[in-house]
Amino acid sequence: MLDIKFVRENPELVKENIRKKFQEEKLPLVDEVIELDKKNRAAITKVEALRAQRTQISKKIGALMAQGKKEEGEALRSESVTIGNQITALEQEQEAYQAEIRQRMLVIPNMIDASVPVGRDDSENVECERFGEPIVPDFEIPYHTDIMESFNGIDLDSARRVAGNGFYYLMGDIARLHSAVLSYARDFMIDRGFIYYIPPFMIRSQVVEGVMSFAERDAMMYKIEDEDLYLIGTSEHSMIGKFIDQIIPEENLPYTLTSYSPCFRKEKGAHGLEERGVYRIHQFEKQEMIVICKPEESMQWYEKLWQNTVDLFRSLDIPVRTLECCSGDLADLKVKSVDVEAWSPRQKKYFEVGSCSTLGDAQARRLKIRVAQKDGKKYFAHTLNNTVLATPRMLIAFLENNLQADGHVRIPEVLRPYMGGQDFLVPKK
Repeated sequence: MLDIKFVRENPELVKENIRKKFQEEKLPLVDEVIELDKKNRAAITKVEALRAQRTQISKKIGALMAQGKKEEGEALRSESVTIGNQITALEQEQEAYQAEIRQRMLVIPNMIDASVPVGRDDSENVECERFGEPIVPDFEIPYHTDIMESFNGIDLDSARRVAGNGFYYLMGDIARLHSAVLSYARDFMIDRGFIYYIPPFMIRSQVVEGVMSFAERDAMMYKIEDEDLYLIGTSEHSMIGKFIDQIIPEENLPYTLTSYSPCFRKEKGAHGLEERGVYRIHQFEKQEMIVICKPEESMQWYEKLWQNTVDLFRSLDIPVRTLECCSGDLADLKVKSVDVEAWSPRQKKYFEVGSCSTLGDAQARRLKIRVAQKDGKKYFAHTLNNTVLATPRMLIAFLENNLQADGHVRIPEVLRPYMGGQDFLVPKK
């Protein structure tokens, strides 16, 4: 959410930002906010004037009563009551104006960084850099669920009977591999100085409103019936929510946190053949990284965060690339975002395995997360988030890139302690 003062002073910049995101239908909101803000500030001025007038009348009443002029004092008291009623009515107007302003401000997108490429959708995202040599082996690589089935490691049919499409059972070595990569990711981030968390897996609507746009909520979140609770789509939601209504001493910054959680997403719409199996599902697990910092440090942390993901995937011998998200592909709260994509030797292309974003002070402003300087001045913190890894999607990249011609799957050295010392997974069939 933008600062109302910024919108008031820079309406054309805000409109141009909306155009860059190809959301022209939101352009009228800017003028509506400015007009409502004008009315709100006029009401505030009137209230302040009436309060000053009532204070003066109260002093006069006291003086008249002291002089024994009771009738004159009572007449002024009646006038004071009338002014009080006017103040109450104006305060109700203010509340209505502020609610209307907030409703619109929650929909106006955040200002994107000047470096973000302008484009309509993800087809116009821009490749930044590649890490590791993408290799296509001289043998055919099966679809990822076929690889898993060769280890008796997945049961989609039973999951469909139990929960429907978009769910899975993982078993045996594949289930162990799933847990191993999450444990490795946890320790990888702890070794880089991040504090490990397991957060609540449900959050209240106030937090949902603070961390994401309405469009994201409707497309992603599962609502708990008859309760003010939503299942999280990522632990970023509850981790940022942890600081709601808090004033953080500046000397405590930055907070560098890494969190594990299951994640639940609606994933509306059809996604095509390549997204069957366990690529796009309703339930998965993820290790996330979150940073809360000073505004002047947010871009430095942005660069560090996506690099952490690249380093982790490369330590598992998986080639990756980074892709700068264009303006039209950015969610409304994001200032800048980069996707990390892993190489798929089966498809001979890269696919998304993580996303790193800086949101400026948008989440902090919505959730009232402020930083207190030693001189007492306060400002809104900046928040960032990034995927360390998400399973089982990460397993797709892992299995394809470590599959051998005989069907074995090589275990990279760094992962072997988490797999009981195994060098290879041996297929059961």
